[in-house]
Amino acid sequence: MRAVRGLWRWRGNPLRRGTDLAEAWVALTALLLILSVAPLIGVLVGGAAQNSLQRSVREQHESRHRVTATVLRALERSPLAVDPEGASSGEELRSRVLAAWTGPDGSRHEGPVLVGIDRPDGGDRFAMWTDARGREAARPLDAETATTHAVLAGTGTAVAVAALVEAARRTVVWRLVRGRYARLEQEWERAGPDWGRTGAGS
Repeated sequence: MRAVRGLWRWRGNPLRRGTDLAEAWVALTALLLILSVAPLIGVLVGGAAQNSLQRSVREQHESRHRVTATVLRALERSPLAVDPEGASSGEELRSRVLAAWTGPDGSRHEGPVLVGIDRPDGGDRFAMWTDARGREAARPLDAETATTHAVLAGTGTAVAVAALVEAARRTVVWRLVRGRYARLEQEWERAGPDWGRTGAGS
């Protein structure tokens, strides 16, 4: 709005300098870019991220399988054993156990895993994710989380583009102001010898 008011104010003002009008046009252009181009680029980036992430979600759900494992015995709890999926939701540290499970291909497996059981005992059962060969795998990304990441990517891109446009506007205005002061200094140098003389130049 300041850009529009600036253009209107300087439109017919006899004191208007070329740089004043240029600054107003630069501000108006930057405003239009921030309101139109930045959101458009954000939507395009967010859409591309959504397509890529949803494709990844489908691939992960096709290649990873949920199986039931059995606790053989509890292992010493590691203070660094944190579930990255549960850390954001405030879950406690997970327990480390030696477990056995059968993979989707019928193969038998045994090894240390992290479980969300506070006091695991031998024989306790829990769900875990594996690949097609029964090897332990991370939980697949869900569609809702993928959409959230895509929205954040689009929003971040739009904000970054808006910040870039504003930085460009400030740079252009800074150069215009420097040029204005340089011309003013030249004018003062030319007027200096006659400054203060009555009737100088008449």
